[in-house]
Amino acid sequence: MSAAGLTYGPLGEHCAHLCVDMQRLFAEPSQWATPWITRVLPRIVSLVEWKAEQTIFTRFLPAQRPGAGVGTWKRYYQRWASMTIDNIGPEMTELLPQLSCFCPPAQVIDKHIYSPWPEGRLQALLAERRVDTLVVTGGETDVCVLATVLGAIDIGYRVVLVTDALCSSSDATHDALMTVYRQRFAQQVETVEMETVLSAWS
Repeated sequence: MSAAGLTYGPLGEHCAHLCVDMQRLFAEPSQWATPWITRVLPRIVSLVEWKAEQTIFTRFLPAQRPGAGVGTWKRYYQRWASMTIDNIGPEMTELLPQLSCFCPPAQVIDKHIYSPWPEGRLQALLAERRVDTLVVTGGETDVCVLATVLGAIDIGYRVVLVTDALCSSSDATHDALMTVYRQRFAQQVETVEMETVLSAWS
């Protein structure tokens, strides 16, 4: 039975809010700027304010220097040399200040690739907390959020994707991914707006 718009019922005590890469390097003027980030930030803040202890932020850490990395990541950081730590400074990897003020009790997991799963720290934390449901917000819908959601599906988490708390630098691929989530992953992914999450997570 659905609860407040959720196909598989209300959100319980084994739920966590996973907020993907809401960082300065995506909000401030740069080649990776995501214009929508300021639009979705207030909604994300509203959830973090209410569920700070259940919130986990991921941070994407670029390579230290141009051309660093393994395999295609080396080519990636040749292309995006301007976005390496040596060029942007480590402070640009920090969470947006509207969110970092909640840490602690919210926690931060760093990653060096799109997905937060291969490095193992996130999964260990979720297992320790006996989490079975992830409420996902952040950016970008079609890159790091995509990698996060697909990994969560493979592990077996129930995924609740908050549609009005996601951002991307591309309207077209954001819309395309929302169609994919709804049409191809309906057994594992529920797409709802923030109002539904706030009313359904006791």
